[in-house]
Amino acid sequence: MSFLRPFSFADVIPPVRGEKVELRAPEMRDFEAWAALRGASREFLRPWEPTWPPNDLTRPAFRARIKRYGQDARADAAYPFFIFRSDDGALVGGLTLGQIRRGVAQTGSLGYWMGQAHAGQGLMSDAVRALLPYAFGTLRLRRVEAACLPENGPSIRLLERVGFIREGYARSYLCIAGAWRDHLLYAILSSDEIR
Repeated sequence: MSFLRPFSFADVIPPVRGEKVELRAPEMRDFEAWAALRGASREFLRPWEPTWPPNDLTRPAFRARIKRYGQDARADAAYPFFIFRSDDGALVGGLTLGQIRRGVAQTGSLGYWMGQAHAGQGLMSDAVRALLPYAFGTLRLRRVEAACLPENGPSIRLLERVGFIREGYARSYLCIAGAWRDHLLYAILSSDEIR
């Protein structure tokens, strides 16, 4: 009786495979691994992310996050993925293709995070390379944008290594770590080479 099975937005978002990683939609069963990885990486992530709410790593907050992810995916507004290392299935980070704009834009914005213990191993580069064909093929976007802080050298190198082109500088673009921060703006087009 499949009609009695609860809806999972993982049904809307198929897994995406890279060379070293697999991307799949977050599910409640990921809570403990996610909370442990984010908790252990808090200080590492703090300079690059919005301020976390006090209850961010709790099960009820994660449940609300999963619900919101499902609503966003069903509305074609955002497609979140957790990143798992292929060889052992360990959760290593996450990325989201969000702020989907259809009509004459056909654009989405890429955001990502990596657990501290897994940074610098090429896993995020592999994840972004795997996501782009999904964005351009399955979702039929023609442009994926990304923004990063000017002092975030690893993120700049990641974007440029994969094939994103720097297009501009946005003043007071996002509120990061409690302050409105300038960002470098990058994009890759469906006609560009993914490196």
